[in-house]
Amino acid sequence: MTTVAAVTRRGVVATLVSAAAFGLMPVFAFYAYGTGMSVTTLLAARFAIAAAVFLAWLGVRGRLVRLTGRQWAILALLGGVMYAAQSLLYFTAVERISPALAALLLYLYPGLVSVLSALVERTRPGWSTVGPILVSLAGLALVVGRVEADLDVIGMLAAVGAAVAYACYIVLGSRVSAALSPAVTTGYLSMFATGSFVVLGLVTGGLDLGFAAVGWAWAATVALVSTVLAIVLFFVGATALGPVRASLLSMFEPVVAVVATWLLLGGSLTAAQLAGGAVVLAGAAWGVLAAADRTGTPEPAGPASKAGRAVPTADG
Repeated sequence: MTTVAAVTRRGVVATLVSAAAFGLMPVFAFYAYGTGMSVTTLLAARFAIAAAVFLAWLGVRGRLVRLTGRQWAILALLGGVMYAAQSLLYFTAVERISPALAALLLYLYPGLVSVLSALVERTRPGWSTVGPILVSLAGLALVVGRVEADLDVIGMLAAVGAAVAYACYIVLGSRVSAALSPAVTTGYLSMFATGSFVVLGLVTGGLDLGFAAVGWAWAATVALVSTVLAIVLFFVGATALGPVRASLLSMFEPVVAVVATWLLLGGSLTAAQLAGGAVVLAGAAWGVLAAADRTGTPEPAGPASKAGRAVPTADG
């Protein structure tokens, strides 16, 4: 008989490993770019592989459901437009600035979710709504510091834009995709995101297969480790621990990104930037807890929206 303590331990381990897998994603992407792979090509490969794995698993398990026309349209909007935009901005940031910095700036999104949720619900923003975003913005100010001539403004704006796009995706996605299981949602979101990046690559010429062969290995690593494995383990963790605790533990992700960047890429952040990152994460934690107080569970902050990620209910 499985004890509560054993289930909790399993949930903690699964969530932390998931966060580590997500945290390593910008580092894997950095190595992929080093082979000559473009952002668009990497994202198309990532989502194509992830979609194939999830949809094949659903097919084998007999869980491919018949979707309504409205559900198809919603998933196309969420995956093909909103999540694709978030991923493009985030991976562009990773290409231009430190992966650690990009991961820290992405965690502006829980505070933004608090504000956007209050606006959508037409409620008067209280301190629990405004506070997280103010704390996160204070952390952002420390991370950016004094504007220097060599600061990659485009990369910084891309990272902040990814956080904004992610928050918008989460607020909309949590309200329109609740009828589908997380695995079904993630599979179809990945499929539509693949289509978007293939079209984008063909139109802009960014879909280029002239990179070194080892690039495929890094693309597969991003897809299998930092997407499929990370999402599945988050589902396991959220089921065992509940969405609030799983969301808070998932903040181990930017910590992994910072450490991995330092160990593997030789990059470093200043003391002020590290302090700013800690403040950003404090605002993120407050945002998650504030959302939980309002709704009983936090806004999605895990894999289906992160896939890009949702704090999901497991489908078994």
